[in-house]
Amino acid sequence: MNAPAIAGPAVAAAGEVWELRLYVAGQTARSMTAFANLKRIAEQHLRGRYRIEVIDLKADPQRADEDGILAMPTVVCKLPPPLRKVVGDLSDTEKALVGLKLVPLAALPSQGTAS
Repeated sequence: MNAPAIAGPAVAAAGEVWELRLYVAGQTARSMTAFANLKRIAEQHLRGRYRIEVIDLKADPQRADEDGILAMPTVVCKLPPPLRKVVGDLSDTEKALVGLKLVPLAALPSQGTAS
């Protein structure tokens, strides 16, 4: 993760392409977990319709200002609008899906409620 990396297909055959930026601070275990989780989520929900750019703020700290990054790791979804941010290593898949607007909150199973 020394330089920005692109993962996933560059162009989707049909539909919009999701542009995701993952901001990290070096090659830490948390950064690697965040990338692996983001890649897994993108493959499951956006197969063929996403780009991931990894930005290492240790190597390029001025990039933090571009998207207003205050914590790491952070995923910024640039496209499609509106801009969305999810902070953390994305281990909580449901939270990540809701934060990225890949699954509506109503579609998630209720937690702690009896039916």
